[in-house]
Amino acid sequence: MPRMTGSRLVAEMLRGYGVSHLFYVPAILLKGMAEMEGMNIRRIMTHGEKSAVYMADGYARASGKPGICLSQQIGASNLAAGLRDAYMASVPLIAITGGPSPGARYRNAYQEVEDLSQFDAVTKFNARVDDLTRLPDMLRQAFRAATSGAPRPVHLQLRGLHGQVADGEAELSPAVEPQFSRVPAFRPVAEAAAIREAAKQLAEAQRPIIVAGGGVMSSGAQAEVMALAERLSIPVATSLNAKAALPDHHPLAAGVVGTYSRSCANRAVSEADLVFFIGSRTGGQTTVNWKVPGTGTRVIQLDIEPMELGRNYPNAVSLAGDAQATLQQLLAAIPAQPAAAMASWTAHVRKLVSAWRAETAPLRDSDAVPMRPERICRVISETLPDNGVVVSDTGHSGMWTSAMIEFRTAQQRYIRCAGSMGWGFPGAMGVKCALPDQPVVCFTGDGAFYYHIAELETAARFGINLVVVVNNNNALNQEIPLWDKAFDGQTQAHPEDLWKFRTTDFAQVAESFGCVGLRAGTPDELRAALLKAFALNRPVVIDAASDVTAFAQKAWTPEGSAGGY
Repeated sequence: MPRMTGSRLVAEMLRGYGVSHLFYVPAILLKGMAEMEGMNIRRIMTHGEKSAVYMADGYARASGKPGICLSQQIGASNLAAGLRDAYMASVPLIAITGGPSPGARYRNAYQEVEDLSQFDAVTKFNARVDDLTRLPDMLRQAFRAATSGAPRPVHLQLRGLHGQVADGEAELSPAVEPQFSRVPAFRPVAEAAAIREAAKQLAEAQRPIIVAGGGVMSSGAQAEVMALAERLSIPVATSLNAKAALPDHHPLAAGVVGTYSRSCANRAVSEADLVFFIGSRTGGQTTVNWKVPGTGTRVIQLDIEPMELGRNYPNAVSLAGDAQATLQQLLAAIPAQPAAAMASWTAHVRKLVSAWRAETAPLRDSDAVPMRPERICRVISETLPDNGVVVSDTGHSGMWTSAMIEFRTAQQRYIRCAGSMGWGFPGAMGVKCALPDQPVVCFTGDGAFYYHIAELETAARFGINLVVVVNNNNALNQEIPLWDKAFDGQTQAHPEDLWKFRTTDFAQVAESFGCVGLRAGTPDELRAALLKAFALNRPVVIDAASDVTAFAQKAWTPEGSAGGY
């Protein structure tokens, strides 16, 4: 076994696992960072630990490889806070932090807090590395845990404020396991009897619908979902994470279902007599808090994590397996069905989609100034290159993009925040690091953009050439109805202070950070700005002035529009 420092071992193992980027706030693994010189590992220094996590998160979602983020001990709490979104979205991340030295514990050492447990709730595996000789196997375990089964973040706390455990030298093996360098690490297939039963029930259903979830995207099963839908003429709705699973104008596309959704998709899923959830945990956002589909609807569920099967709906059939591999087996078990057998149902779903398009057309086509967010999304859809990627923040940004962004090609992608406001911009930077040759557009509100606006300097410094469209209404306008309801019209003060910002020119802010800043006040100006931005190959911020009184529609449910977000 070769003798080497832990720092060299870390560098060799990260290179062996194919890591191309890591995101960090100094000072952590200083000698390890030095050892990476010449290894083609870009070390992206950020302005905050949460930004580092969000960049690693976006990188992982776009590449399928574990994102790597690091911080010294004092920044560990910020790093843990950033892992929440990756955990909710089932993203493979490896977080590395410094930690207390055993000899200094409980003695008021500088920056010491016993904080390992704060990672328990947001990781799949959380462990200390106090002994240098454990570093190789713990790194391997980190990659193994992050990528196998349902992917999730992991955390290693290295002894020493800056991870100095790695400074020592010992007989260490930098052996790697390439199988765990990306997701899915394994492709298990559901039991043959379950596959036969699922095939039988799908063929016999009168009004079946597929709900494709994020597991479809992480498995790379988009083609299999489309093949199954086309073979049986089954409409397809998607969760937000799988929005780009098939182009919006595909005749079987029903749209995004759930809380951030199109009403046509919610209606179609509610009317189905069989719902096939593929790679979806059937969570509250996808099902509008388990109202869509309603209780008692027959459900087939396919998921790589057996614990998820039947969690929220009693399953008629449970398929434990990888989405791509299991769908391939299912396709082999299902003969093609004449389109006429489903003609009435698919025509009905198409009418629902057409009715939604007609209802929303006045907003999507509006030339009003300030701009409607629906029109902003339409312009993005029309100008997005064929291999472009849209990255969305949460809240109103997620609502607008889920419903109004439209994809024309199978090469276009959609990656969205799982719920942490401010994720969109640094997350999109990570996406661009993973996909340097593809156009990346971040759609974010001004309130979300403020969170990590300092990372504009990072984008300029490292040439992370994404395009940021800021839906700028100088407010957290999603909060306006909530405050109106809270005050019930009784306030004598200025309630707008609770949701309104000063007017900010984000184009000027971008220029001051070394990026390109453009402003757009009309749809034509936005179209010109986007086309220019795509041609510049620079980090670009487009300040798009929008209507503060524009509110996204609440989700449709059988009982009426759902409240809340």
